[in-house]
Amino acid sequence: MTDVLALGEVMLRFDPGEGRIRTARTFQVWEGGGEYNVVRGLRRCFGHRTAVVTALADNAVGRLVEDLILQGGVDTSLIRWVPDDGIGRTARNGLNFVERGYGIRGALGVSDRAHTVVSQIREGDIDWDTLFTTGVRWFHTGGIFAGLSDTTVDVADEAMAAARRHGVTVSYDPNYRPSLWAGRGGAGRAREVDLRLARHADIVVGALGLTGAHPGQALYGADGVADALAEVAGLLPEVRVLATTLRDVPSAGVNDWSSAAWSAETGFVTGLRMPGLHVLDRVGSGDAFAAGLIHGLLTGASLERALAYGTAHGALVMTTPGDVSMATLTEVEALIAGGSAHVRR
Repeated sequence: MTDVLALGEVMLRFDPGEGRIRTARTFQVWEGGGEYNVVRGLRRCFGHRTAVVTALADNAVGRLVEDLILQGGVDTSLIRWVPDDGIGRTARNGLNFVERGYGIRGALGVSDRAHTVVSQIREGDIDWDTLFTTGVRWFHTGGIFAGLSDTTVDVADEAMAAARRHGVTVSYDPNYRPSLWAGRGGAGRAREVDLRLARHADIVVGALGLTGAHPGQALYGADGVADALAEVAGLLPEVRVLATTLRDVPSAGVNDWSSAAWSAETGFVTGLRMPGLHVLDRVGSGDAFAAGLIHGLLTGASLERALAYGTAHGALVMTTPGDVSMATLTEVEALIAGGSAHVRR
């Protein structure tokens, strides 16, 4: 029995701590991935039963990723294991090197993820109709998985459509990464894919990514967010909830952090405002926001309360290293209640 199921790549993250990748002699390792981070947060912070559908090469690196996933409490029974070919020619796992950034120096990510085994998953490889009759309540995927290859677009489409057929709530995060689309149609192709997949979704997280002519083209001040979300709602008439984080970045170590959402029932809703939030590591904060939002909606909270869960959880994840959540539900609820000097209503 699974409350929330995610489809996505799980990579091994190498973190040089306070140093630089280019001069590092040691790295700390974590697991991470846009879609996986959501179910990991839902399990560790919010206590939901979660699982991830992914694929790994069956070697020591893949088993290290599995061990890290197990430490996060996420069910690994749906991992597809592909035999190791010895040198990574046909079966390899994704790697991600990440600098956190400090002050005037921004964060830096260097990924090594082309031709990974999960990018080779094809339509028909997974029996989604059977999977979605086992008690799954929510399914989450996003543009990072869809951007891995042409076949993963079709797999995401197949999975989301099957989830909807079986009455499973579906969420999607566009989560645009330019490097994934270079040489494959660029931002224009990414936009086509996002709109194709988001039409299967009940909830779209990161909804501002669907505005403008292409991902990342449009930027909005606080006064423009409501109209922007209304624009996206016009593109996706069947969507129930649109949500987005809002971030200003005075420096790598200090962010102004907030959120907003829209639904047909509530109209435009704003989240907690956290100006001057001190940041240790911002990677994964958007995924943590999605986890908190999903927790709220899954447990029947109002959209405003769900948005507060997401905003607070995302803020706390930025205070610890690595992609994944180390926050507790008690800390999240205290932050929502105003238990931090950084919170302004």
